[in-house]
Formats: sequence, C-alpha cells, structure tokens
Amino acid sequence: MSLRAFNGEEGPALNRLVIRNLEHLRPWMPWAREAPTEEANVEYVQRTLQEWERGVGFGYWLREEATGEMVGCAGLHGRAAPRRLEIGYWVSADRVRRGYATASARALTTAAFAMPGIEQVEIHCDVANVASAAVPKRLGYRLDRVVPVAKQAPSETGRHLVWVIDAASWIAAAT
Repeated sequence: MSLRAFNGEEGPALNRLVIRNLEHLRPWMPWAREAPTEEANVEYVQRTLQEWERGVGFGYWLREEATGEMVGCAGLHGRAAPRRLEIGYWVSADRVRRGYATASARALTTAAFAMPGIEQVEIHCDVANVASAAVPKRLGYRLDRVVPVAKQAPSETGRHLVWVIDAASWIAAAT
C-alpha cells in the first residue's frame, strides 16, 4: 500500500469507492449518510487540493500496490490545535485487516513530524470503534483522554478517544 496525493482527477474513482463502501462507512462517518454524487467527490478532491495549497490539510488516497486500485483515504488535518495534526483514515471493507490503515497512519505520523513546528500528532475515534482504535495503539500512541462529542454517525457513542504521540516518542519508537 502506498499513499498518493490527490492530483484533481480522482473524484469519479473516489465516488465509486465510497458508494461501494457506504454500508461499511455509514456507522462511523458522518458524511456517509447517503450515497454521494460524483460532483460531490470531485468537489471534495478540489477542496483537498486547496487545503494542500494553504498548508492546512494533506489528503491522500490509498493505492494497493498489487492492483493499483484506490482502496481508501487518509490524511493529516490541522483541526487538532496549534503545532498538532490529526490523522484520519478509512479503508475499503474488502481490504480491512491487511494493515493498510496502520501503514498509512505510520507514514502520516512520520510525515507530520518532518514538518516544521509539529510537536504532536493525534488520532481520534469513537470509543466503540474498536478497529480504528487498534491503529494508534499498535503504533505506540498513548490514550490521552476521552472527550464528549456530539453524535454525528449512527454507531457513535458520543465519546471519542484521543490518542497522541509526540515527536520524541515517535523517534524513540522508530530506533
């Protein structure tokens, strides 16, 4: 699996992938309530490119090396706090449990700490999303806190785990 930055042409392929995975994504992703239009995903890709230009977000699609297929998305988002980035990810239902989410979060954590001024990386997920929570735990993140949030997706409990790692801990774990 490799991460590929969006180039502006992925909207139709992303739309097909989201539609195929709607039932898989709906429990955890607020944006997966109904099938998106192709135009909506074209616009999403364009917003992602604009975030890159502004330096506030860095979205990628996951490319399965054996097939060349798009099998998910991941990104670094500047919504956590100053000097912090948050990682988000999702993987196609037919590709789960192959290490793709972990590999993408590992690569994004390394990339985040290569950016000037980034001191901490976070991964947030609902307390009931056991599969998603396994990723930061596997990578050596520590559970920092559980925060109340408004429920936005059907399976959410309204409590999010916030996993964190700082640059020194990441470097130490890598050596």
